[in-house]
Amino acid sequence: MMKQEIVALLPDLRAFARFMCRERETADDLVQNTILAALDKQDQFTPGTNLKGWLFTIMRNRFYSDLRTLRRRPVAMDNEAATPLAAVDNPEATLALKELSSELWKLSPQSREALVLIGAGGFSYEEAARLCGCSVGTLKARVSRARKLLSEKLS
Repeated sequence: MMKQEIVALLPDLRAFARFMCRERETADDLVQNTILAALDKQDQFTPGTNLKGWLFTIMRNRFYSDLRTLRRRPVAMDNEAATPLAAVDNPEATLALKELSSELWKLSPQSREALVLIGAGGFSYEEAARLCGCSVGTLKARVSRARKLLSEKLS
């Protein structure tokens, strides 16, 4: 049963990983490692609780653990990974989305994570704060600063 629920959450996991990682292959590896870790530790999951939140927490912890391990390795920007997932036929909209994507990558990982969890992940501030391991006030400040920076850069 848990495997089916995880499969249903794969698009959300992939989207979150793509915003956390710059390289497509790294994001795919992160999703795979997250699922393997979740299946390995499924006895630690309490049925009836938030599986999506649990998986995002595993992914977030793995991401930051890997980041600490690879901190000295330069990260190349994968332009394909930075391109928004939705294809747009309107050239002006495509340009605006690419500009937004570029500015998102300039945010700190914590700010980008907070903004994606709230703006695209559908999490409440309380849920996102638990996932990020910070207070609701800290998370709100990160989201507010990220929105302000993006607004300034894109206006």
